[in-house]
Amino acid sequence: MTEESGLKKVVSIPITLFESSQGEYFVGQSELLVFGQGSNAWAGLINPPNSGVNLHVNVFTITNLSGVPFTAHIWFNPTLPVKPYCSGDDCINAIVSNKVSNTNFTLHPLPKPKIELQFVQNFNGSFSGGVNIFNRIVPPETTLVEEEDGKFIFPPKKSFAILLESTGSQLLEARIAYGWWEKNC
Repeated sequence: MTEESGLKKVVSIPITLFESSQGEYFVGQSELLVFGQGSNAWAGLINPPNSGVNLHVNVFTITNLSGVPFTAHIWFNPTLPVKPYCSGDDCINAIVSNKVSNTNFTLHPLPKPKIELQFVQNFNGSFSGGVNIFNRIVPPETTLVEEEDGKFIFPPKKSFAILLESTGSQLLEARIAYGWWEKNC
């Protein structure tokens, strides 16, 4: 259509493309998570206290590389059993993933995320506090994909995490990956 007909041409782009063009969209994954035989694993997006940004969770995937199913528990703002977010003697050290990147490689320097993708494997325990919003059974040799379109929003000192739990006697292997954007508070 032309402007002569009184109509204007409008172009709509997905929010993820817009955030990527601004240098504010990031993707990342955990290392291989090994758990089972009474132990669990987790990976989450942690918004540090002084980040100055709100975390918008866009997508997450859970890949089961094993031959048996397991349960994934999706949590808002759990009290993580890791230093410095925990209290007591059962604290463990989480690992900050180095498999994280901005998605817009036309920018120089490439923006770095303020959100941390942390993970822990083969630990005894669970989460406390927060809200377990839903669970998913992850079938063998399958990847589950959940798209949330940025509607899960977490300010500094809050987190979004996925706990992997097996009730069987086998060792399991999985990966958790995320896509998110960051906006100034």
